[in-house]
Amino acid sequence: MTPADYRIESNLPLSGRLLPMGGSKQVLVGDRGLAVALAAKNFVPASGHEIRVVHVPTGEIVFRKHEAQAEALTDEV
Repeated sequence: MTPADYRIESNLPLSGRLLPMGGSKQVLVGDRGLAVALAAKNFVPASGHEIRVVHVPTGEIVFRKHEAQAEALTDEV
């Protein structure tokens, strides 16, 4: 596995105390579990927000969350 096998992508700048500063829309991570956990923890329900984790070598999306999913979960509770 290379140091950047997973990429966290967002259509909005990523921010949070667990991510590097800079307001980037992408962060490279070497571990799948860590990438998914960081993406889930840094998701902010905002209009049209989407965050996903992509396996860089294959392009497969291994995790995806968007604002509509967050609303559905809130409505069910």
